[in-house]
Amino acid sequence: MPVSSPSRSLWSNCLLLASIWLAAASVHAGEPTSAQRTAFKQAYAAAQNGDDSWRQLARSLHHYPLYPYLQAAALEHDIASLDRATVESYLRQYPGWIPATDLRRSFLRELARRQDWEDFQALYQPGLGESLSCDALQAKLAHGDQLDFEQDLAALWARPRLPDACAPVLSAAQAQGLLTDTRLWTRIDRAADAGVASTIAGLVDWLPPAEQASAQQLALALRDPAGALAKASSWPDTPRDRQAATLALTRLARRQSNSADSAWQQLQSHFSFSQQQRNQILHALALFHATDFDDGALARLIALPPAAQSDSTREWRVRVALARMNWAAVLAAIDAMPASQQQDGEWQYFRARALAATGHAEPARQQFATLADKPTFFGFLAADQLQQPYAICPLTLADDSRREQQLLSQAGLRRAFELFAVDLPALARREWRQALQGADEVTLRIAADLANRRGWYDRAVFTLNSGEALRLYDLRFPLASQDGLVPQAEQADIEPAWAYGILRAESAWMSDARSGADARGLMQLLPGTAALVAKRDGLPWTGAASLYEPSTNIVLGTRYLAQMAQRFNGSAWLASAAYNAGPNRVDQWLAARGTLAPALFVATIPFKETREYVARVMAFSVIYDWRLHGTAVPLTMRLSPIGQPYALPNKGTPRRAISCPATTPAAASSAAPAAPGTATRG
Repeated sequence: MPVSSPSRSLWSNCLLLASIWLAAASVHAGEPTSAQRTAFKQAYAAAQNGDDSWRQLARSLHHYPLYPYLQAAALEHDIASLDRATVESYLRQYPGWIPATDLRRSFLRELARRQDWEDFQALYQPGLGESLSCDALQAKLAHGDQLDFEQDLAALWARPRLPDACAPVLSAAQAQGLLTDTRLWTRIDRAADAGVASTIAGLVDWLPPAEQASAQQLALALRDPAGALAKASSWPDTPRDRQAATLALTRLARRQSNSADSAWQQLQSHFSFSQQQRNQILHALALFHATDFDDGALARLIALPPAAQSDSTREWRVRVALARMNWAAVLAAIDAMPASQQQDGEWQYFRARALAATGHAEPARQQFATLADKPTFFGFLAADQLQQPYAICPLTLADDSRREQQLLSQAGLRRAFELFAVDLPALARREWRQALQGADEVTLRIAADLANRRGWYDRAVFTLNSGEALRLYDLRFPLASQDGLVPQAEQADIEPAWAYGILRAESAWMSDARSGADARGLMQLLPGTAALVAKRDGLPWTGAASLYEPSTNIVLGTRYLAQMAQRFNGSAWLASAAYNAGPNRVDQWLAARGTLAPALFVATIPFKETREYVARVMAFSVIYDWRLHGTAVPLTMRLSPIGQPYALPNKGTPRRAISCPATTPAAASSAAPAAPGTATRG
């Protein structure tokens, strides 16, 4: 039964009054004032905290475009005491609004907690997430209905991991006899492929007793591959046991390639592995011996059967050859790639390097010339080889005031801009996506430009990511002087162009970016790291939340960059690797391969994320250098040799000119932005 509330009539009357006020505001009043924004922030904070003073604080905001967000915030705070009529009143007034969707979702969770399945079914809509989908099935069961596997469970069953709300539904399905052995094993296999041991463990007891051990072995192979392999010699040679052994071998190879090798030697005669399983194991062993740069790694990769090869093993054949500076082997490895893989700029560049090193000067020059027309890490390196200008072809967005006004007349986009203005960027992005869903390229470009003018820089980075829009460098690589990056970088004694490159790669200009490891803000700093930097440099520190303030984040981020640079003789490219993967790992790589030239060292970084990060940051540094000065320090100068001090550019530093070759494709790409929060420092 619905929970009654004494506030029901009060809320209904307030919502009715608000709708009358909003209906009276038939004409857009123009850009909101700073006073309105200040009042909204105060009222919003009060509403979120359950402070009824929000109504008084918002007394002049009934025509303000975000007023319904205040009502929703107050309702969300009181969710445990709300009734259905109050929620439905809000939903009717603001159909399609994001806060209405959020309120529906929150109230449905509350109804599920109350087990008020009648009201739940009345308000439920599909598409609100897996947890509520399972709550809806619980409501169906509470109504006395039976489950239908294909209609109710098939889509959920295909997912390797489900929320806790689905457990009662799955138990009911098992009780109804819907979870046959075949269906159970289908889900177990999906979970094994996805590496989700907990899902397998949760299904074991529903299998026939004779099959439970096999499922438990699969779960063990995921959780503890070394432990599974230690027991595998006592397992019977059945298809399921071979599956578990294969899984354990491939997972252990990633962590301990030598231990996996020893286990493979012991078990390959114990189990009748299929050819596909053998290839899978050989692939993993060869690949991870390569990432360890073992002595026999190149021979292993060359000897792999064709069916056991992949793009990964073929590229690592090149990387191992590069680590040995065996240029003939580099050429052979690239030639062994399919044509599509050879077209990657990295392999074009190293093919040219290998041709030059083996005495094929003219083919090398032609290969460099083909690549030098691209504004990428390897394109810039190729241009340096030829001593020619960098190929950067900026595009200017044409003025279109009529389309701008049309966009600004859209209520959803106005709400997005206003949410950004009152420091609610996550909600602003949601309104942005909803307002521009299905928009054409021209509209998206104009919207990104409008956002950029308001200081909302990440919209251009994420929106202008294909085709000719990639040439809108002023939007995609903004110079946000109000955040103080240039003076802070100079005070930290690092190059501003590099600091910009780090910021752009780390957060793509999302000031509220936060990683799974809790790195925060524009330069993605861990709170602990930021606190240490602040203490060391005598800077103010008011806690983790301050890292979402751009100026604070940049002050601390530039100082931490300076610290990393000092550790590596001022080398920005090595400091970039340390910023991403940690300085201790970079020290390990230097101990193993520190005699390599910089481009070769980058190519042999074991972590794909860090390899691509360094290349992206250094390419972005070139672009930002051009944006700041009109020319750029050559990339090869930025890639200072390992062990040699790097001097900051000065008036006498050679600089590379920028040109736009007629042959440069309009859709030239300068590299995709990294996903915010993928790397942490600490």
